[in-house]
Amino acid sequence: MQSQTIHDFELRGNKGASYPLRDLAGKTLLIVNTASKCGFTPQYKGLEKLHKDYKDRGLVVIGVPCDQFAHQEPGSDTEIASFCELNFGVTFPLMSKVEVNGKGAHPLFVELRKRTKGLLGDSVKWNFTKFLVSPDGNRVTRFAPTMEPEKLRGAIERELLAS
Repeated sequence: MQSQTIHDFELRGNKGASYPLRDLAGKTLLIVNTASKCGFTPQYKGLEKLHKDYKDRGLVVIGVPCDQFAHQEPGSDTEIASFCELNFGVTFPLMSKVEVNGKGAHPLFVELRKRTKGLLGDSVKWNFTKFLVSPDGNRVTRFAPTMEPEKLRGAIERELLAS
């Protein structure tokens, strides 16, 4: 039996449609838990720049809103999408709001955390934690919320070249 990859998971788009990650096999994924009322919210601009600069080379940025950190994502999926588009010109895919930690954590985030646990455990510590997933869906690298999207370019380039 083949081991599970990140492509075996499915999210729900912010308009309710299924978003199977298997459809993105062969692409480099940057999965980010986002929030609209966080000090890191301006990172949407940098994430959009990465999306525009690398989408034709195989990068897919995926924003996954989460309201588990100081209630910084209180809006509905529609309100979140509107906020992101109006304030940051976001065109990359936004998902429906999920939990990333605890008993209600989305299975994708359970797997991402398991693959990137560190000395302090595997929980997501705050909004805008970034997970870079290799094109084969097996390798995952985690980046802290404080890591500006622009500083991910080297890691993204390496993944794109490896594909």
